[in-house]
Amino acid sequence: QVQLVESGGGSVHPGGSLRLSCAASASIFSAVAMGWYRQAPGKQRELVANIISGGSTNYADSVKGRFTISRDKAKNTVYLQMNSLKPEDTAVYYCRGNWGTRYWGQGTQVTVSS
Repeated sequence: QVQLVESGGGSVHPGGSLRLSCAASASIFSAVAMGWYRQAPGKQRELVANIISGGSTNYADSVKGRFTISRDKAKNTVYLQMNSLKPEDTAVYYCRGNWGTRYWGQGTQVTVSS
């Protein structure tokens, strides 16, 4: 069983920034992919960004140019840097890792409001 622990969520004003972290109990570099998803109230969970084992990244159109996914081998942690936040970014953000079996973190709340 792989454990994923997210942190870094919070409340910010529009235009602000947050950095989410996802610490894993298994090597993130051995994962097929690591990703960030989000779920807003009343909506389906959606992919925000992911990073494939070789290092390539993918982003939802709604966050391109504002969010950056990265990973740190020494800390075995995946990050999501979120800049220029908008109210529509408000959601619970989840980390997911795919090691053949997919594992989810518990989620962290991000609220963007004035």
